[in-house]
Amino acid sequence: MNQAYRIRQAGAEPALLPQLRDVLLDCVAGGASVSFMAPLSAERATAFWQAVLAGVAAGQRLLLVAEDEHGVVVGTVQLILDLPENQPHRADLAKMLVHRRARRSGLGAALMRAAEAAARAAGRSLLVLDTVTGGDGERLYARLGWQRVGEIPGYALFPDGRPCGTTVFYKQLG
Repeated sequence: MNQAYRIRQAGAEPALLPQLRDVLLDCVAGGASVSFMAPLSAERATAFWQAVLAGVAAGQRLLLVAEDEHGVVVGTVQLILDLPENQPHRADLAKMLVHRRARRSGLGAALMRAAEAAARAAGRSLLVLDTVTGGDGERLYARLGWQRVGEIPGYALFPDGRPCGTTVFYKQLG
């Protein structure tokens, strides 16, 4: 990484809400297909993160944050643990977000490695994710050894309303 980032597992910390909101707002403004349409309001972004923090508090998900040298959140990823009872070995990796000012620094790969380690520590041996077909995420996950399952065309929309496909990946953890 070109810059020093600290990645940590966050608890249900309301003080993080403004920073998490800002990362999400930046990603959507930059065109990332991460479940939200543009323009995304600060209120809607905050409500999303409030629900995530409630899930963290309930033990339904893990939240990892990457902070810059000033302690400002510039990236995040989640592991959804609240899955059906016949899937206790699995987690869904979700909302891997990196602020545009922190991209191309190795932070995405570092967040993924941290998420994999957190999943192992939580007793999970299989991770699943989906990402925009042809996007930076798809290349990153393939480079990190994730196995491509396939593509679903027209699965979602970019924030500007254009359709995009999604590619599904999995990774067996050793």
